[in-house]
Order: sequence, then C-alpha cells, then structure tokens
Amino acid sequence: MRSTFMFSTGIENSYPTININGKKVRVDELEKTGHYERWKEDFALVKEMGIDYLRYGPPYYKVHTGPGQYDWSLADEAFAELKRLDICPIVDLCHFGVPDWLGDFQNTDFPQYFAEYAKAFAERYPYIMLYTPVNEIFVAAMFSGQYGWWNECLSSDRSFVTALKNLCKANVMAMHAILSVQPEASFIQSESSEYFHPEDPSCRHLTHFLNEKRFLSLDLSYGHPVSVTMYKYLLDNGMTDQEYTWFHQNQVKAKCIMGNDYYVTNEHLVHADGSTSASGEIFGYYIITQQYYNRYKLPVMHTETNIAEPQAVAWLKKEWANLYRFKQDGFPIVGFTWFSLIDQVDWDSALRDDAGRVNALGLYDLDRKIRPVGEAYKKLIEVWRPVLAEESFGLQTYL
Repeated sequence: MRSTFMFSTGIENSYPTININGKKVRVDELEKTGHYERWKEDFALVKEMGIDYLRYGPPYYKVHTGPGQYDWSLADEAFAELKRLDICPIVDLCHFGVPDWLGDFQNTDFPQYFAEYAKAFAERYPYIMLYTPVNEIFVAAMFSGQYGWWNECLSSDRSFVTALKNLCKANVMAMHAILSVQPEASFIQSESSEYFHPEDPSCRHLTHFLNEKRFLSLDLSYGHPVSVTMYKYLLDNGMTDQEYTWFHQNQVKAKCIMGNDYYVTNEHLVHADGSTSASGEIFGYYIITQQYYNRYKLPVMHTETNIAEPQAVAWLKKEWANLYRFKQDGFPIVGFTWFSLIDQVDWDSALRDDAGRVNALGLYDLDRKIRPVGEAYKKLIEVWRPVLAEESFGLQTYL
C-alpha cells in the first residue's frame, strides 16, 4: 500500500450506438483506435510514460452478454497484463453505452443488471480497488436523452430525466455491489464540469436553471439535496418522490473522490432564443472545480482533459497550473489525467457519425508514436512527482 499523487491517463473506450440512415450502429473507440489488436503495446506505452494509474475498462456491451452471462476473455488478459506491469487500473465499467439486449438508458431494468455485472466484476478481480462505475453520467444522459444523439436518440426533458435517474441508480447500486465484495474499494466519479454564461440580461433565468441542472448527476449520486426548482423539474418529468428519496437513503459518499473533467468546450453561452453555444474557456478549471468542491466537499481528481494539436502542450501547462494552484490553496486534489493515451476517432462530431476522422488528442498517435504533448507530460511527471510526494494529500491504493 502506498500514498501518492495519481498521475494518470486513459484508454478511450466509448461505445454508444448512433442512428445512421435508420440503422443502429455501434461506435466503438477501442475498435476504431486499434486497441483490440494493440492492447499490450498500449499498456507498455503507459509504463514508458512513467504513469502508474490508468483509466480503463473492458467494453461493457461485449462482456455482459446476457442476464448472469459474461465473456471475460479480453478482460482477463488485459487486467493480468496491467497487474504484471504494476499499473493500477481505475476501472471504467460503463462508458456511454449498454449491451444490445439491455436496449438503452430508458430501460428501468438497467440499474439492477448493471449492479449484478459490477458485483461479478469485483468477484473476478478482487484485488482492484479503484472504480468509475458509470462514466460522465450527465453527458450520457444529455447526449442520449436530451440531444437525441446517442443510444435512445430522444430529445425531451422526460427522456433526459429517465436516463439520468437510471444512470445514477445504476452508479449507486454498482458501488454497493462492489463494496459487498471489496469493502476497501474507492470510487472516482469522472463527471463533466459545466458552466453556463448569460449572453445578456434576458438570459439570466435560463442560465440559472442550467447552472443548477449541471449538478443533477452528482446530486443524485452523492445524495445531495437539490433546489426546489430542480426537485419540481425532476417530478414534472417522471421522477417520483420515492425515487428521489432512494438516493438519500443509499448514498456511499464517504468512499468517493469527485472526478472533474474539464475541456475548452465545457463552458457555454446562453442566448436570448434559449439556445446555447460553446463560449470557450472563460472561468477555467480552477473556478469551476471550486464550485463543485464547495457543493460536495469531497477529494478531487482532474480526471479528463485534452485539446488537439498544435494547442495541446500549452493546454497541458495551463491545466496543470490551474490544478497546482488549486492544491496550493488548500483544496484536497489527488490526481491529474491527460485523456487519452492515444488519439481518438470521430470525437470532433461527438461520435455522431462514423466517418473515421482521427482527432489528434492523444499522448501518442494511432501509429503509437509519441506526440509533443506526450513528451511534455512525461517531463511534467518526472519533475513534479518528487515535489508532490512530499506535499500531496494523496490516496492510499494497492498496486
């Protein structure tokens, strides 16, 4: 057991379904980036970087083949290799999609079956201590139930609230299931950090509403009371008081670290016609993360960031400066992540098409050649690790 600041990266493993010309298509980033063929090489690159922590998970839709049925073939090999390399996985169990037999996030049976999967996973790999049960719940619910882009491809407040409550319940039930097997497990809840700015005074009411709505996924997951406005919004769109109360009765907040993801696209302008658009970075990671910390009072990890070349190295330096200032000001921050290890594919359209466009966001390109940001992150880890070993709040983990 050791206490350390967690320098991390991740293997991008999104797998939502999208609708192309009336046909349901699975968008699997592990396939698009060649990870299924090159996973050993990818893990070796993590080690080459000097990184001890990896956000990684097997594709849920491939592993959970039916009720009580699992295909562990890839997971067994992958986690054995990570163990051999002494890389600590932060296991990502659900990343934007579900198996075909479960349908989508509107399915009220999803939480129960997902909790069964989480328990089966923990029983198979009892030495694993760090989990992200459901990745970016707010994004998954918005893109699937509000924007109509992924999975159920619905666009209403009711379908958003249905996706949200099912995802949050699945998340909480999975934590309980894992703890029943491994009581020492901790949960790093990777979630998008959002903020909305009013373009003019007429937008203030909607802006306030959206700035409350952004907290809903963590409010439910952590059993935090919502405002009257949000409570009415949830009830008006299909959540019952009994469902809402369930989250307060089942919270596992004491075992949680709040993972805050921040990208240049996470801040938005609210326009007079009710629409929103990307504002670019205005407040930045420090201010927005402080808002989340003040709400939940949990240890913090910067669990995702990136930007495409040629801005990547400058963005890395800016995000690190924000994080270190946050830490120096007394906030309990335990880790930093450049996401992801290798370039991604089709994220320029938020995975809404299957065009095969490579996005230069990784520490390495798809030929597994290191990018300038990879060199910069490797150097950053080398020079800052001894400093943080002395002053880190740290997280005790087993490797």
